[in-house]
Amino acid sequence: MEIVLKYILAFAVGGALCVIAQLLIDKTALTPARILVAYVVAGVFLGAVGIYKPLVELAGAGATTPLTGFGNLIAEGVREAVDRDGLLGALTGPLSSASAGIGAALVFGLLAALIFRDKRKK
Repeated sequence: MEIVLKYILAFAVGGALCVIAQLLIDKTALTPARILVAYVVAGVFLGAVGIYKPLVELAGAGATTPLTGFGNLIAEGVREAVDRDGLLGALTGPLSSASAGIGAALVFGLLAALIFRDKRKK
């Protein structure tokens, strides 16, 4: 029963983040690109003030999968690298903390581009 509760929490938190984004798209003049940037910045801010880590512990992938999770990952990487390497860590931290996810996205994107053909509009 405990695993079912974890899935429900992940779905609820991830769904709530998606609902907020959809409401912003539908009810405001913000472009999707600005909303995506706002989500990354919100993840950085919530991670910096210590709110996002308990949310990740509560909801797991429901909190780490949306773009707010990417922003939090970048903030955590910067924090750890600055503690370890000083000011230079502010530049290297985000790259090292998010490199696995970015690398996977690039590889899978390349594979999809090689396997599937695009359908151009006429």
